[in-house]
Amino acid sequence: MYTTAFNVCAKLANDRAMKIGNKLLDELPDNCKNNTAILTSAIHMLMKFGNTHNAERVFELIQKKDVITYGAMLKGYVDNDMFEKALDLFEQMNLVTNDALYTTAFN
Repeated sequence: MYTTAFNVCAKLANDRAMKIGNKLLDELPDNCKNNTAILTSAIHMLMKFGNTHNAERVFELIQKKDVITYGAMLKGYVDNDMFEKALDLFEQMNLVTNDALYTTAFN
């Protein structure tokens, strides 16, 4: 449910969606705070709103980052014209990258 709600808020990307999305994130139950899929959706939403600082905070909470999580951060940095941060993160990744990540990082 949270993943879908965060995705809807990201797609709408208006003031109402931002308020609802931030409220959902603030009230996220403890049992969801270790869920990589939910937190990655929250990162995507926050980046869509231009809230890179909170997206970085959520990213740091994720214990087991996967290629999708890194992809959300990379795309968010690129979409927010933070190219140096995108490149720094790309260099820090300890994952086998795929074509989609290369495209995000270098496109």
